[in-house]
Amino acid sequence: MPANRSRTERWKSCLERICERGGGIELTMTPAGDDPSPCLLWRVRLHEVNERRLVVDRPSAAGAPVELVPGTRLVGVMAVGQNRWMFHTEIVRSEENARGRGGVWVLSPPEAVERCQRRSFYRVSTANLSLPAVRGWRVLDPQSVIVAEVANRAMVNEALEAKRRGQAFEAPECVLPEVGPSFQAKLANISGGGLGLIFGPDEHAGLDTSRLVWLRVNLQPRIPVPVGVTGRIVHTHLDSEQRLYCGVAFEFQFNPSHRAFVINLLAGLVDDMRKAQEFDRRAA
Repeated sequence: MPANRSRTERWKSCLERICERGGGIELTMTPAGDDPSPCLLWRVRLHEVNERRLVVDRPSAAGAPVELVPGTRLVGVMAVGQNRWMFHTEIVRSEENARGRGGVWVLSPPEAVERCQRRSFYRVSTANLSLPAVRGWRVLDPQSVIVAEVANRAMVNEALEAKRRGQAFEAPECVLPEVGPSFQAKLANISGGGLGLIFGPDEHAGLDTSRLVWLRVNLQPRIPVPVGVTGRIVHTHLDSEQRLYCGVAFEFQFNPSHRAFVINLLAGLVDDMRKAQEFDRRAA
């Protein structure tokens, strides 16, 4: 059996095992051309694997479904132990889930797979996913996030309006809640109820996981200034490379209106990426 066929067969077996245990994979839109924008990865459950298709939950972000059309090109990421594999696929169609758990996407099966580099674990020869940078702080006074979220909403809206008009925007100093020391991370994935963060080996020392965190997610250049959101670290995992993975649940209880603001921002970002991909396809 040729080597590439052997690797594909092993990959199919791994996908089947993930499906059997109710696990998931990560998906993102294939970046358009030389687009420097960071990629949003969605964590989705895998329902079906066969020679003709993959079936996954329709992704959601902050509780709102991600709306994409058939033909949208995606990159899939699967973790196997400490290793990651990436493949190209596309949306064939959307369907309602017969089991009553919401909609699903039917995806084309991968034609080829490639193991990610150990140090650059979202990079292969055919795709390079840039993860958004995140700066965060421990929140000392939960009520103080309300003022910070309101100020962030005003600043983001002003920056987007200036971008729409083609005007320069000089961001004012950001308003922070009452916080402790800051930390740096990467946004690994986003889901309906929260997001995943990755901390490098030297970035998670002393991280306190028992408190709320205030996060500023950098989605430039599509969103000109970082988006602020409150969360709570609910679980962590340290891998063999000493990277720390943290699952963070969104906390909108202090300022419920901020949820709709975040949802609208993410929906607009996804729509911009979809349009860029369509333009790239027509130009090819």
